[in-house]
Amino acid sequence: MVRPHNSFLEPFSSPVPTATPFSPGVPPTFVIGHKNPDADSICSAIAYAAYKEARGETGYVAARCGNSNARIDAILARFHTPLPLYLSDVWPRVHDVMAREVHSVTESATCAEALEFIDRFGHRVVPVLDAAQKLIGTVTAAQLAHAFMPQIAEPKRMRLVNTDLNSVARTLRAEVVHLGAEPDRVEELFVRIGAMDTGSFWRLSQAEGIPAEKSIIVVGDRSDVQQKSIELGVRSLVISGGRPVHKVISDAARERGVSLFISPYDTATTAWLIRTAGRLSPLIDAKFTTVNADARLSDVRRKIGTSMIPAYLVLGDNGRLAGILTKSDILKPVPTRLVLVDHNELTQAVPGADEVTITEIIDHHRLGPVATQQPILFLNEPVGSTCTIIADLFRRHNLKPTADLAGLMMSGLISDTLLLQSPTSTAKDADTLAWLETHADIKAKALAELIFSSGSVILANAPAKVVRSDFKIYDEENVRFAVSQVEELGFDNFWAHAKEITAALGELRETEKLLFAALLITDINTQNSLLLVKGDADFIRKISYAHVEQDEIFDLPGVVSRKKQLIPYLTGLLREMRG
Repeated sequence: MVRPHNSFLEPFSSPVPTATPFSPGVPPTFVIGHKNPDADSICSAIAYAAYKEARGETGYVAARCGNSNARIDAILARFHTPLPLYLSDVWPRVHDVMAREVHSVTESATCAEALEFIDRFGHRVVPVLDAAQKLIGTVTAAQLAHAFMPQIAEPKRMRLVNTDLNSVARTLRAEVVHLGAEPDRVEELFVRIGAMDTGSFWRLSQAEGIPAEKSIIVVGDRSDVQQKSIELGVRSLVISGGRPVHKVISDAARERGVSLFISPYDTATTAWLIRTAGRLSPLIDAKFTTVNADARLSDVRRKIGTSMIPAYLVLGDNGRLAGILTKSDILKPVPTRLVLVDHNELTQAVPGADEVTITEIIDHHRLGPVATQQPILFLNEPVGSTCTIIADLFRRHNLKPTADLAGLMMSGLISDTLLLQSPTSTAKDADTLAWLETHADIKAKALAELIFSSGSVILANAPAKVVRSDFKIYDEENVRFAVSQVEELGFDNFWAHAKEITAALGELRETEKLLFAALLITDINTQNSLLLVKGDADFIRKISYAHVEQDEIFDLPGVVSRKKQLIPYLTGLLREMRG
């Protein structure tokens, strides 16, 4: 919480949570699969985070950027594993780089306290809070400098200070010999230095129209000026240089009701410091600029880059002060770190991945356009699933997975290779699956039956969600297109909902502004597929497979792999069109 005025220089911890529920001092590295995740994406994220932990590398957290489905839920339930952490995006936010240890003053603070704030913490903007800890304004170093700039045309105003006696004593760190009446009353006082003989001194004061009861007299060890000031009834007498006060003077001050302080500073410094004891409230600027702690950093960079404002005050969702953001803060490296699994193309990654640090990529797909800020570990193998690669890491480093973890890796492998029946399957997949069986409490065939009978995607979801199942966008030959895939036990469920699914695919194509959108429906039993395509008529006419029922549905016998069979065919058609 924000500290009250009497501890105005104490920091407070920002009420804005970090992006994750983990230790703020050690930001986690998220192991995350692609959008609209399939079983291999989810299982490989969980498995790679576990592999890192087994290697003694801490801070790796399995994550996902899409919803689960019946198949994933069945797998995780079978192996007693919760869904990975959901991240809708990883866009860098203001709260990732802002200064959280914020110091503030209240509206009852003095200029001296604000100046000490600036000197001690280097902030050029001082947040000002009211008694309810609500942000009411700011004071800048420039405003304070202007307030104390010499005013040659009005020398009297150069001695004016709106303050109370307690603030004067606190600012001077003075020894209070006697405190007069109403020491907390804020009033208009004038600071004078008793450097002349008493007669000249008071004649000058009278000429300027400064009454004694509104005067603060600063003097050294001149007893005559001290005595005369008390006789006249000044508001306060301040003895500079830490000089002791004679008992006669202190008794007289008590009798006359004059506040008597002993300042540890020389006369000139004491007089200047008394002026800084003035209340901050007249300088408060209520037209301050704020940003929300959850605002995207990219948006704020554009705003702050062309602004002359030295710092922005950051507010949390509750409207309270959460931090300060300066121009130097927006240049800080963002703490979010990612390990991408089961994909390497940023079009398929969690939104914002291109603005954070990608530390590793573990994948089995073709290479797409991806650039990183520094060299990274990139494992890419031509195998049937990402879980095959991760299981092989366990095996090569003599790490024994638990039965549940082995079952999860088997699930990703079986799902992506259709129990080794997909053309993407390799000898390494078969060997790895056999090795995992020795550590799991289930055999591959029984697990495959559980996975593939775990529910129909088409029956369990609305058409709009069906067409986004295992959905990936591609950029090829200067065009954008998308291919989704669902696996079913037969095509009956598809034909029963073909009209609605076709309409949903058309809407998806329009929404994403694609040349075409395709849905591959794969029959696990027969290892055949249907292809539904919505989009550019010239492109669809180039598809050489046989039409089924209508012009936008094609029969693809023996085609089960999007990666190895369908995408190369579609990109070939695009090259023909360009030619």
